[in-house]
Amino acid sequence: MVRILLSGCNGKMGQVITNLARDREDVRIVAGYDIHDNIKNDYPVFTQLENFNIPVDVIIDFSHPSALQTVLNFALAKKIPLIVATTGLSDEQAAKLKEASKVIPVLHSANMSLGVNLLIDLVQKAAKVLYSNFDIEIIERHHNQKIDAPSGTALALADAINQAVPEKYRYVYDRHSSRVKRSKDEIGIHSVRGGTIAGDHTVIFAGNDEIIELRHVANSRDIFGVGALKAAVFIHDKNPGFYTMKDLLNI
Repeated sequence: MVRILLSGCNGKMGQVITNLARDREDVRIVAGYDIHDNIKNDYPVFTQLENFNIPVDVIIDFSHPSALQTVLNFALAKKIPLIVATTGLSDEQAAKLKEASKVIPVLHSANMSLGVNLLIDLVQKAAKVLYSNFDIEIIERHHNQKIDAPSGTALALADAINQAVPEKYRYVYDRHSSRVKRSKDEIGIHSVRGGTIAGDHTVIFAGNDEIIELRHVANSRDIFGVGALKAAVFIHDKNPGFYTMKDLLNI
């Protein structure tokens, strides 16, 4: 059984993962870390990690970028594999994860959904075939409580396209202030915020007289929790290195 320290345990996703873990026999959340301790869980919750002394096999971080350094320092000090599912990380923070992966296994994904990561793979395949003759647009929709825009998944989709094509695209986030024709070297990325949308990502390949759309819709946050727990089982016995959900899915 994989023993998990859940960072951000009292957040919305933390509680989703807590509930999902109760129904699994291969994982168990043995402790949580959160700046808030106002929710009662069936495991101890720490607001500081200095005196943490419970044996764990994996850390899942589903918190906030401001908490990453504390969690990363703890994982490195204790040599514990780390899964980072927190979105909105800076380039500097992403670089620190890469550096830490020389010492411990690190799995980082902007989206823990198995379906979204399959979508990323399909989008790359489509881009290799279509990029020279099709315009590419990405539309992402999320609930009205989401702070960052565009979503980390939208950027991951755009980055995946750029990795697949020989001539790199530039990202255009807003066109209202520039009254010029769309250029061939851009990917338009558009954000919608409203209601309780868990996550909706569409990649549009628009050519002459034909349109291809690849879309993933998340109907609940559970899919992200399922992916995070699968990642914990996957990474707990791995050697130091930087992993993604593509490694887990073997795609």
